[in-house]
Order: sequence, then structure tokens, then C-alpha cells
Amino acid sequence: MICDKLNINVWELINLANHHPRVNILQPGPGVGGHCIAIDPWFIVDSAPETAKLTRTARLVNNSKPYFVIEKIKEATKDLQNPTIACLGLSFKANIDDLRESPAVKIVKELSTIYDQTIYVAEPHIEELPKDLLELNVKLAKTEDAIGKADVVVLLVDHDYFKIVDKETLLNKIIVDTRGLFSESNNKILIRNY
Repeated sequence: MICDKLNINVWELINLANHHPRVNILQPGPGVGGHCIAIDPWFIVDSAPETAKLTRTARLVNNSKPYFVIEKIKEATKDLQNPTIACLGLSFKANIDDLRESPAVKIVKELSTIYDQTIYVAEPHIEELPKDLLELNVKLAKTEDAIGKADVVVLLVDHDYFKIVDKETLLNKIIVDTRGLFSESNNKILIRNY
């Protein structure tokens, strides 16, 4: 979020920093999910609120990240009338089928209330959408189909499957890449890394 504000490519910055032999900066994303990291720190904050200020702040920042991403998607689509959006990934981390506390699910839910068009979701690790998404204007699709229908492709989870997406299918799409997976793609693609 700081790199975005300072107009610095976060992926390039992390790559440069990681050249140091004792540095391995974690990759930012659209938030933190799962049944432990997203919830358990609140027990610490509740137990010692005056001492756990840093823990509280970290959780508040991570909880706000899906809304930061939503604002970036709105910014990327401001010149499009009724854009079709494909969201790649729903799980809370790569290569699993666990959607608990997933920031990607929060983002998809919110997008379905903002945009009139169907939100296409590609999640190669599940067979059907959870009930709370079935009630919305959201459709589970194969990755290639979702990208094909979309004006805007939002990468939310860096599944290995998405790493082999034919980059040609992304040409002339607006890309909102929250994981840095497409950041070094062909520069004919309009890429926005968030």
C-alpha cells in the first residue's frame, strides 16, 4: 500500500531486496485469510490490549486490504461501461481449496454489489461455489472461459495453475494483479499491480 502511494513497483522492490543473502521478503496480497492467522491474533489483542498495539494495527491493516483492492479495481474500471470482471482464485492461499476467512471471497462478494455484470470466478481447487456466493451475481468458470469473457482480470490467489495461463489470452485486458504473477508479462498488456 505504501509502494502504491509512492508509485513504486512493489514486485521490483521486493525482487531487489531479496538479492541480499539474508533477506526473503514475503509477497503482499489482497489480505490475510484462513482459520488461524486472520483470527487468532485477536485473542492476543483481547488479552493484553495495551501491550498488543502492534498486533492490533497489523490485523486492522490486513483486514482493510480487500477494500484497498476493491478501490483499485474501481479505479481500473472507471472508464469502462458495464465491465465484465474475472477473478482468479478464491482460497485464502495458493494451491488449496480452503476458503475460510479468504480475502478473495470478500472481494468477490463486494464486487457483485458494485457491478451489474456477472462476476466470473476461476478457482481450480473447488467444484462449486459456496452458498453465500451462489446467491449473488457470481459464476464459477474455467480459467480460460473466465478470462475470455472478461474486460478486467483480477488475480487474487497465485495458484500454480494460473502461472501457466497463456499470456496471449490477457492481451487487451485490464489486469489487476494482487500477487505479482503477471507483472513481468508482455508489455502490450495494460498491467496494474496492486
